[in-house]
Amino acid sequence: MPNFGFEMMAAMFKVRDWLRPRSEILAEAGIQPGDRVLDYGCGPGGYVVATAELVGKAGEVYALDIHPRAIRHVQDIVKKHRLANVKTIHSDCKTGLPDDSLDVVLLYDVLGSLEDPHAVLAELHRVLKPDGILSLNEPHMGEEAILATVANVHLFRLAKREERTYRYLPGS
Repeated sequence: MPNFGFEMMAAMFKVRDWLRPRSEILAEAGIQPGDRVLDYGCGPGGYVVATAELVGKAGEVYALDIHPRAIRHVQDIVKKHRLANVKTIHSDCKTGLPDDSLDVVLLYDVLGSLEDPHAVLAELHRVLKPDGILSLNEPHMGEEAILATVANVHLFRLAKREERTYRYLPGS
């Protein structure tokens, strides 16, 4: 995405987040104090502050995005809010995190734009703990397309359909 397009998206997301706080969606993810959470495709960081607050000082938040401006936006948020428990990752797929190291992965509003969803879902499966949660929210895809995309990789099983999200667990 061109830089101007990203900045326009970031401005729209600020309005969206003000009208519909991201905490409503995060409540469905089951994040607990002390959790290690990956916000995959974090964009301009709309979920970063709320997630950092949920995991607390004992937890960690990783914000990953392919766009350098997204990483800079999140780094600015981290500085502004003095979030010692947030780290950024600039990548298009690989997280660089150890196997079985995360409690929750947030895959919000990004599944439909992934170049290789199978590779990304395989990476997320690798880094999630066996009892970890993949929380998926994709407002731009229909339910059938979401379920089919995740089911086709045979790495996750649907645990619960929430009001705004799908909760998946590792396994098939």
